[in-house]
Amino acid sequence: MNARFLKFIGFFINLTSYFSPEYAAKLSIKLFSTPQKGRLDEEATQYLNTAIQKDIIYENISIKTYLWKGKKETVLLAHGWESNTYRWKSLIEILKTLDYTIIALDAPAHGASGGKLFNALFYSECIHVIAKKFEAQTLIGHSIGGTSTIFSQYNSPLKSIKKIALLGAPADFVDVFKRYETMMGYNDRVSKAMAQYLLKEFNHLPEYYSAPNFTKEIDAKILAIHDKKDRIIPYTDGLKFKKNYEKVQFISTKGFGHGLKNETVYNHIVDFLNA
Repeated sequence: MNARFLKFIGFFINLTSYFSPEYAAKLSIKLFSTPQKGRLDEEATQYLNTAIQKDIIYENISIKTYLWKGKKETVLLAHGWESNTYRWKSLIEILKTLDYTIIALDAPAHGASGGKLFNALFYSECIHVIAKKFEAQTLIGHSIGGTSTIFSQYNSPLKSIKKIALLGAPADFVDVFKRYETMMGYNDRVSKAMAQYLLKEFNHLPEYYSAPNFTKEIDAKILAIHDKKDRIIPYTDGLKFKKNYEKVQFISTKGFGHGLKNETVYNHIVDFLNA
């Protein structure tokens, strides 16, 4: 969707808020939770067919998993918004060479998984289910996949998890919502209604969901990598992990953008795994 069309939708939802703030919140959250891309193309499908695939049913949603067996411990990969497991191809090849066992999942409403809606909390539950089933020792998440791994280990800690790597991860819901509201041009009525919707559905206001704060309660080594030129998730989000959790290993990069698909980044990950 282009910016002008998004602003038009935002105007319509703003107008709706004067008649029914609750309905406006429902519309805005549904739009926020509906990915526009992230499905598999032919190239991705062919590559992922090299893995052992299994569909895991959770809450009536089929979650596609991909397994590459190795002799070392298991690393779980969780992609971000409007992406899929194929985004990890380069890292998967490196980890295969090093003989790690790799398990990856397509998020709900992404890749070959079922569902039409996505939210980080449900994603975190899926990550927990898959990590538990395959006895993962390390979680690696990109973007909202990173934030969801933190939510997962905070809400349902697994003793098997020893390390977590976050790549360009959003720090908290407040800023994520603010960026979305600014993009759409929502008024204060919609913003407040969205917060109340979250409270009603998940028992907490957006302020509660702070991944850096949650990391304080997680008994695992944590690596956070964030690029200074990230135009999707601001560099300041990465600094919040560094500031709020003294045990975190924070690595700053420059020029790799939000994707962080670079040999330097992969070397940092491998060093973290081997430490």
